[in-house]
Formats: sequence, structure tokens, C-alpha cells
Amino acid sequence: MSPPLPVAHLGPAERRVVEHFIHRKPAVRDTNAEFSDRRTLGEQLADRVAAFGGSWRFIGLFAAVLVAWVVLNSVVLARRHDAFDPYPYILLNLFLSMLAAIQAPVIMMSQNRQAAKDRLDAANDYEVNLRAELEIRTLHEKLDALRDAQWAELVRMQQQQIALLMRLADRGPTLDGEIDAAGAPAP
Repeated sequence: MSPPLPVAHLGPAERRVVEHFIHRKPAVRDTNAEFSDRRTLGEQLADRVAAFGGSWRFIGLFAAVLVAWVVLNSVVLARRHDAFDPYPYILLNLFLSMLAAIQAPVIMMSQNRQAAKDRLDAANDYEVNLRAELEIRTLHEKLDALRDAQWAELVRMQQQQIALLMRLADRGPTLDGEIDAAGAPAP
């Protein structure tokens, strides 16, 4: 068995795993709850905007608004010569550009938060894997100790059997005289 390593050179994650291992505490954490508890109002809003902006519901609503805008300005109001944004829809392009300019950073904020959560999940996975490795090593050491104890017991039993066989071999000629040629005991 290798000598124990000093804990001083270990990183914080490894130290936490060793501490949990020594005190028999579970290494698993609920990273979702841990991460959700720290969200600010702005981060929650960014997550909601990103969730809505990346949904089929948003795509359907957005397509409906675009179609309604084009139909209203090209067909309904153009006949009365009251179209407020005739073709090529410059006002619509302005609104779409503003929407993209606002929505893109909000989605990037949400993606940054998701990346931070993924890093937290990866760190937790590393700690769980490290703990599992320590547990497996401990089990191997226990199995090795059991195997060594069983081998020692087998050697002890074999030595006893050899000693018994030696005593029987020393008394062997007296037994041979009591058995006749047919192999039956003498009268």
C-alpha cells in the first residue's frame, strides 16, 4: 500500500473530497438549487427572455406580427394611400434591428450563466468521480486484506495437515503390519 499523500498540495476541490471521505459525508451536491439560489433579478429576467426567444411560441408570434405588418401596410392601408410603412418596410427593419440589438445581449447573458452552471456541474462531477475512485480504492484494499487473511489461514491449515501427515507417516509401518495381503484388517 502506498503511503498517504499530504493534503497541503491538493486543490480546494480535492481537499473537500478528502474531508467528505474522511467524515463519510456524501460528495453529491444539488448544483441546480445551489445555482438558482444565487440568481439576481436581472439574471432571472435574462433566462426568461432567452427561454421565450428560443421557443416555437416566439417564432409563431413573431411570424404572425411580420405577416400582419406586411399585409396591413401593403394591402389594407396601401389601397387607401394611408400606409405608414410602405414597401421596403424601413420602419419594420428599424424595429427588427432594435429587437435584435436588445435580444442578443440578453441571450448572451443567459448563455454565460448557463456556461457558469455547466462549470459548476463539471466541478461537482469531478468531485463525485474522485470520491468514487477513493471508495473503489478502499474496497480494493479491503478485498486485498481479506484475500491475504484467507491465504494466511490456508497456509496455516496446510501446515497443520502436513504435520498430521508427518505424524501418520511416522506411525505408518505399524499400520501396515495390521493389514493382510488382501487389504482387510488382520484378526
